[in-house]
Amino acid sequence: MTERSAARSGTARTLALVMAAALALYVVVAGGLAVGFLLSGTPLGTAVGLALVVFTLVGAWALARELVFGIGLDRAVRELDAAGGMPQPLPATPSGRADRDAAERAFPVAKADVEANPDAWQSWLRLSMAYDAARDRKRARMAARKALGLRRMRETGAQEAR
Repeated sequence: MTERSAARSGTARTLALVMAAALALYVVVAGGLAVGFLLSGTPLGTAVGLALVVFTLVGAWALARELVFGIGLDRAVRELDAAGGMPQPLPATPSGRADRDAAERAFPVAKADVEANPDAWQSWLRLSMAYDAARDRKRARMAARKALGLRRMRETGAQEAR
């Protein structure tokens, strides 16, 4: 990992923790309000309390899901980096983002890697990085989820073989 990507990773991790803390605070506050509304005994209070319970549960589920995804992705990137499998750093714009033209030139290489090795989580993770560099967040997340699923299958298979 380069110094720049390590610094960005640290900043992203800090931001994710701040956002998770804010969402956790929301869950606690909304949960408390929900209890208050439910105890009011009025039909409107009960309805608002139930809505807050639903929103609180959805928020807690989303928080847990995103934290698990982020932790798994961080571990996968660290493993890929330790194995020397990270893609070459792309030239950056002054803002620090990957140069769009360079990202678009790197994408076919990552796509060909996945086509040649469709069961390799490393290939899918590199494809995710290529999508991310090209600013296609939706596909980047899809490829990252596929990489994590394949990585999890590898770990599960290794545990079952023992």
